[in-house]
Amino acid sequence: MKKIISIVLSFLLCNVLHAATEQKTIRFGTEATYPPFEYVDESGKIRGFDVDIAMALCKEMQVQCEFQNQAFNSLIQGLKLGKFDAVIASIGITEERKKQVAFTQSYYEPSGSFVALVAKHYSLKDLEGKTVGVQVSSTLEKYLQDKYHGKVKIKTYASIQEAFLDLVAGRVDMVLADTPIAKAWLKQNNNTEYSIVDQPIIDHEYFGTGLGIAVNQKNAELLKALDAALTRIKENGTYSKISQEYFGK
Repeated sequence: MKKIISIVLSFLLCNVLHAATEQKTIRFGTEATYPPFEYVDESGKIRGFDVDIAMALCKEMQVQCEFQNQAFNSLIQGLKLGKFDAVIASIGITEERKKQVAFTQSYYEPSGSFVALVAKHYSLKDLEGKTVGVQVSSTLEKYLQDKYHGKVKIKTYASIQEAFLDLVAGRVDMVLADTPIAKAWLKQNNNTEYSIVDQPIIDHEYFGTGLGIAVNQKNAELLKALDAALTRIKENGTYSKISQEYFGK
């Protein structure tokens, strides 16, 4: 019986993938200054976990992928204006964002981490009075505003890499970033002088139920096709392979 159900589900998913993808190319908007999720390599090509996930989805859907690099705080507006078909840029699925765009199922559970100088011996209890750098229009910025309003000075940046530059320059005391981004920055710079403060923070109220691919609310066909393809790559092992490449087991 289970085998029959599996075959039926697979058949239905295939139908959704083929019927809902008449377009030959999917234009993805992203913000490629967020390694390991998305970044520009030495050859100028956009790469990263999100890019590999999108490429795997396009392969399942038998379409081509295109990626457009744009500032994070303009991605949703660009999607609504039709500049691209979907956005994959480490975007947390939140109720506030769902008022503007539609989301696929989650493809990654986000968490946030504070990064600071080891020599400062900071803990999360030491945030009051500190200057914290964070990416503008991110769920992490909203988390800081709501949880620490009046207690910390929040300095926002168009890109999280700019925040890390200010951390090194001593213009902020800490940076709050998605945990994989924080770990990638520490690893990339072989940074023994800096570390994650205490433990990563998981808060579904602010960071959402996971990261999702955003689609225009009017494009129900594309949403269904992306969701079906996501289900397929999770089932056939492709997702696990990509995840292990970037984040380990």
